[in-house]
Formats: sequence, structure tokens, C-alpha cells
Amino acid sequence: MFCDMGFAPSALLVEPLGVFANYLPVATMMDFAPMVNIPTFGLCRSPANPDVIALTAAALGVPTPAPCVPVVVTPWISPSNVLIDGMPVLTEGAACECLWAGTIELTGPSPALNVEAE
Repeated sequence: MFCDMGFAPSALLVEPLGVFANYLPVATMMDFAPMVNIPTFGLCRSPANPDVIALTAAALGVPTPAPCVPVVVTPWISPSNVLIDGMPVLTEGAACECLWAGTIELTGPSPALNVEAE
């Protein structure tokens, strides 16, 4: 997954709560906890991030990234119609918003991508 305000890709972390695909836990739209499910993206370049604002001010206006600490307060929006306990599973293209104006999107292979409705 990646954040359009981050500097590095990251991987969604999913707790093994009972539903698996290819022996890996499947994520749902409710797996959005910062630093639990959504780890850092290295550095943040968002001009809405208070740490970026402070570092940029200290650098006399030169845009300066700060360590990324995602602040996600709403669930993922998933294009999937496959549900687990009434919640859509996460698939490629699922997205959520960081409070600092970043859009976090799932990309690439994921165990959730192989889930099929039965």
C-alpha cells in the first residue's frame, strides 16, 4: 500500500481473527488502526501535517518532510462486494484518508485479493 503524501510503500498489518485466504488473515474495512494496521510510510510531505509545518518553518520556508505517523480516523472504502461479518473485505483499490491530507491506497498482491464469495 502507499500514501500519496508518504515517501515509502508499506504493508497492511492484519490480526489473525479467523478468516483466512491462502493461509493468511483477510482484512476488512474496519482494519484501519494507525500503527496497528497501517504502519508508517517513512516520511510525510503533507503541508497539513503539523510536524512538516514546524520543520519547514525551522528551515526558513524550505519544504521539509517529517517522520510519518498516520492518523486515520475513518474506515477504509473498499470496492469489494464480498463481506465478512457484514464488513467488505479489503481488495486492491481500497482507500482511506489520513488526517494530514494523505490518501492511503492498497496496491499489489494481498490475501484479500484471492477471496471469492461462495
